[in-house]
Amino acid sequence: MSCTTILVGKNATYDGSTFIARNDDSSSGHFTPKKFVVIRPEDQPEEYTSVLSHVRIRLPENPQRYTAMPNAVKGKGIWAAGGANESSVTMTATETITSNERVLGADPLVKYCEATNSEPEKTGGIGEEDIVVITLPYIHTAREGVVRLGALLGQYGTYEMNGIAFSDVHEIWWFETIGGHHWMARRVPDDAYAVIPNQLGIDDFDLQDALGEQKNHMCSADLADFIAVNHLNLDSGKTVPSNTGFNARDTFGSHDDADHVYNTPRAWFMERYFNPHTSVWDGPDAEYTPASDNIPWCRKPEKKITVEDVKYVLSSHFQGTPYDPYAAYGDPSQRGAFRAIGINRNDFMALFQIRPYGPQYGSTIEWLAFSSNVFNALVPFYANCNTTPEYLSNTTEEVSTENFYWTNRLIAALSDAHYGKCLSHIEQYQQAVQSQGHEIINSYDGLLAAEHDTAKQTALCEKANGETTAMLKKESQTVLNNVLFESSCLMKNAFARSDA
Repeated sequence: MSCTTILVGKNATYDGSTFIARNDDSSSGHFTPKKFVVIRPEDQPEEYTSVLSHVRIRLPENPQRYTAMPNAVKGKGIWAAGGANESSVTMTATETITSNERVLGADPLVKYCEATNSEPEKTGGIGEEDIVVITLPYIHTAREGVVRLGALLGQYGTYEMNGIAFSDVHEIWWFETIGGHHWMARRVPDDAYAVIPNQLGIDDFDLQDALGEQKNHMCSADLADFIAVNHLNLDSGKTVPSNTGFNARDTFGSHDDADHVYNTPRAWFMERYFNPHTSVWDGPDAEYTPASDNIPWCRKPEKKITVEDVKYVLSSHFQGTPYDPYAAYGDPSQRGAFRAIGINRNDFMALFQIRPYGPQYGSTIEWLAFSSNVFNALVPFYANCNTTPEYLSNTTEEVSTENFYWTNRLIAALSDAHYGKCLSHIEQYQQAVQSQGHEIINSYDGLLAAEHDTAKQTALCEKANGETTAMLKKESQTVLNNVLFESSCLMKNAFARSDA
């Protein structure tokens, strides 16, 4: 899957929360309806079987309740995508990432092979379809998430390259697979943000820390030997990484021309937005361009980052640059030259905000948006719930305005065709939903803080989510009415003269 991820440490956000956020995108020419649900402990299987790879995994006892964003249409597996559990630990899985031939030759991917007349079936490894279900219900900190997934990867392998984020109220960890069985993870600095656009992203990596104290880095136990034996390190004059670290992106990542069209431009835009004055981004003296391979994995932002900032960059289409496909200025040949972050194939966006203040049972807010991010609105829900609102959980295979996913896809398709005329309606919609969402959370935070019974706290969270949904449905219907009217007026068969 093609996706975009941003992670923001607690000292870089406006309120001291940790943020992890990701766009979940379909592959080209395909759309995947998604839904927002809760998986209760009694619904979690004792043994998990992957639809795609047929791998079977015996799961631990006593799973926790967790939220998930699975596929709405059955047949190709769960693809839970991301969620929050009872311990206020969140994860997003996965960001499809890249590698190189030397790594994949040294540790091949574990791919499923069908049985033939002469050979039995060969089970594959784990992948995006599986990772949330087999990890999130069993972890109590972000660090535990890294450890559990690392053990699963070492035991079962994987058939694809992926990046996974884990967060709790204190820490964010970013986990990247390396070949079929190896992995590394790096803690996002508290005062920094990190961006990952479908590439292996970690640059500086301290192998000594990862194999020792594990303060800010973790990895496969044999990673140093794996690098040395297979001559993977590209640091000049060194056969193994130095004690002070090495560039993991150079060692394990891709270096393709396609990256400069599909991946690096997205990192360029995001960091250009958060650090407009720290570096030179445009012109002949630019330090970084859309084709730069050395854009930092993480850096300190020039100002604190808000929920709205994250929504903006994950909805972006190169606004203010020559590459905006909707631009009415500049060189037409440059418009749409690069793969934008906000595209037609966005299926949903989730931002997990874990707050260090407020009610204990309302600390985790799950901000959600469905369909193309350019035209949707981000709406907050308390993650502490036993059920989710039907408007978000009842996504069907058939198009219907009775659910949030299809309503947003209709809004996007109508608005895209007449961007200039519909833009004001979209901006009003986004502001209305997001401001009222903040208002509802603020009002229920006070009620939750005054309540000490956990069952009643959960009921309050579900009541708040219901109120948010009623508002969301009303605002979504309003903007759908407006953009349908604008688009109908601009149909090619329109004629100015009315009946005489």
